[in-house]
Amino acid sequence: MKAFKNIFLASSIAAASLTAISAPHTAIAAPTVSQPSSMFIAAKDGTPLYYKDWGPKEGKVVVFSHGWPLNSDSWESQMLFLAEKGYRVIAHDRRGHGRSGQSWNGNNMDQYADDLGVVLETLNVNEATLVGFSTGGGEVARYVGRHGSKRVSKIVLVSAVTPLMLKTEENPNGVPLEVFDGLRKGSTANRSQLYKDIASGPFFGFNRPGANASAALIDAFWLQGMTASHKGTFDSIKAFSETNFVEDLKRIDVPTLVIHGDDDQIVPIQTSGRATVKLVKGAKIIEYPGAPHGITDTHKDRLNQDLLDFISH
Repeated sequence: MKAFKNIFLASSIAAASLTAISAPHTAIAAPTVSQPSSMFIAAKDGTPLYYKDWGPKEGKVVVFSHGWPLNSDSWESQMLFLAEKGYRVIAHDRRGHGRSGQSWNGNNMDQYADDLGVVLETLNVNEATLVGFSTGGGEVARYVGRHGSKRVSKIVLVSAVTPLMLKTEENPNGVPLEVFDGLRKGSTANRSQLYKDIASGPFFGFNRPGANASAALIDAFWLQGMTASHKGTFDSIKAFSETNFVEDLKRIDVPTLVIHGDDDQIVPIQTSGRATVKLVKGAKIIEYPGAPHGITDTHKDRLNQDLLDFISH
């Protein structure tokens, strides 16, 4: 947590020193991308949403929502594993991220949840397991809060930002606003460096003594972040840090699994995973000892098996 805060406060100092069409819910082809039409879906405001749809179409459906500032590529290990087990796996790039449209407006949790709803509706997804990582966990919770669980059979929240990240009077153990202000300043000053700092430090736990840092994972994080919209990722900082998901979590009425590393320096487990499981009726939690935030990569084998065990029973 301290290391996470230091990175963003350092980014704040760097910032000070630098100068310098409403559309139908049908699959559409992005106008400037030569891809099969099935790879894009139009959001309600016409923003193209890129998606992947892998595995047998008759398989049970698992839908993934990714973290900030990443895209659906961050789920590749889980998607490949489950698709090879006979599941149909779907993931979209959030607006402003990856290959989806870079809308100027709508970079907030309500819109993210509505976009997820459009993806599920357009692909006629039912009885799906929704899996949300970090910001994606908030997206999944807000989707249920706004649209209910009629298309959902189970939910998995991985390193999720729920129920509220920001420190407030009602959430005294949350993350101070200065940390997120540091993120914003670092983003406007040199977001390329910011993403390198996050990935090489607290995200994967590479700042811990004895950690074996992977340059490839750092590069992958950086590349996904730089592919995203500057405006979209900037706005999303407020979305994932200040959105209160308490009432959304209370509305979840399907089996729910919370998975979180107990050494998560990005989304501390005490005010996230452990608080979330208390708000969702019947939810269970699996804690990964010593695990960082980015467990979709650092603990992918265990996570894959835990997902399979939960989904298949």
